[in-house]
Amino acid sequence: MSSELRVENLRKIFPPTKGTPLAKAAIDDVSFTIAAGEIVVLLGPSGCGKTTTLRCVAGLEHPTSGRIAIGGTMYTDPQAGVLVPPRARNLGMVFQSYAVWPHMTVRQNVAYPLKARGVKRSEQAGLIEEALSLVELSAYADRPVTQLSGGQMQRVALARSMVYQPQILLLDEPLSNLDAQLRLRLRDDLRRIIKRVGLTALYVTHDQQEAVVLGDRIGVMRDGNLLQLAAPDELYNRPADIFVAGFTGASNVITGRLVSRDGVRGEVAVGSGETLIVRLAGGTAPGSAVSVALRPDNVLLEPASPGPNQFPGRVVSRNYQGTQTVYEVSVFGQTIEALEVGSSIRHAVDDTVTVALPAEVCWGYGAG
Repeated sequence: MSSELRVENLRKIFPPTKGTPLAKAAIDDVSFTIAAGEIVVLLGPSGCGKTTTLRCVAGLEHPTSGRIAIGGTMYTDPQAGVLVPPRARNLGMVFQSYAVWPHMTVRQNVAYPLKARGVKRSEQAGLIEEALSLVELSAYADRPVTQLSGGQMQRVALARSMVYQPQILLLDEPLSNLDAQLRLRLRDDLRRIIKRVGLTALYVTHDQQEAVVLGDRIGVMRDGNLLQLAAPDELYNRPADIFVAGFTGASNVITGRLVSRDGVRGEVAVGSGETLIVRLAGGTAPGSAVSVALRPDNVLLEPASPGPNQFPGRVVSRNYQGTQTVYEVSVFGQTIEALEVGSSIRHAVDDTVTVALPAEVCWGYGAG
């Protein structure tokens, strides 16, 4: 039976070490709630605190402060002396390494947590078969796990973590050890499997595409802080700050100064008398320096019709990638990237082009 996960004001401070003389907050006042049956992905670079957060939920890490409740029951509250051990939390966990027992068959691996929980032998067979069917390994039930591929071993680990019907499923970069083709296939299957079972899942990754495919919502973390938690389309189209924008692919950063604003729209001076209409995040005041984030796939070259935010530019370089071409374009004294999908190359180096930057996908942030 899946359950709601609630994390409140979670903080984890690691004590000083020889290599790190100052105490460091790996998690700094992180709060979020995952509804029963929802998949939330924590996304961020190495060292941002996402895995430490997951380990605190699992009970493998002891937070300095904060509260963790699952299904309305408090499992972690250091101030109140509450710290339920991992074995008593009824959580499923899939690790980066497959963590299967090499001396067992597929069936024996999946059966192990049922035996450890004292499930009657008469009930085990049905649960095991259901779990193996979900991950499409029924035909491999009696095969030694050492004879499986990496993707199949990770499916065994997934079946083993689900077979006892945990309250929450925790997944810590489970695809990172797989080759690219296996990763893509299992990535697509994972969401289907988790949704079919109806599990509440907390998934950790540094891969943006993984996060978008798997998550109902994505939380971007940096330096122990949760910067934004939102549905994938909101995260990509309305990033909360310049880091979230850049980390999710808005790699073009245009610098300028805010001339005027009207609510969430503003006019930014970006070159010799040229201005760019943008959407503004936060309370940036006129006269302030602004960084405008924009995804390369939202930059249009030679748009079909005239409109605002169109400027003359010059193609500086191009990178043909078969199904798409990435152009570097010089516009109003700055260089940005434009990505065009398709197998045809439309523009040559040194071509003069009209560059359109749609205002609804240009996000302006105070430059500090």
